[in-house]
Amino acid sequence: MQNHIRELRKSFKLSQEELARRCKVSRQTINAIENDKYDPTLQLAFDIATVLDTTVDELFDNNPKTK
Repeated sequence: MQNHIRELRKSFKLSQEELARRCKVSRQTINAIENDKYDPTLQLAFDIATVLDTTVDELFDNNPKTK
């Protein structure tokens, strides 16, 4: 599952540290999610979506395009 967190976070001019602080997780957690190394819990996905003013569906792409 591909995510768009990095692009949205940067559009809000937020660092990984700031997004993590607002979601009450570590910066390493945000980094791992952005790099597809960790799937967030549903609650964390909702928290990230709230901070980035979007929906969970917009954050995660269930059908990533193959290269």
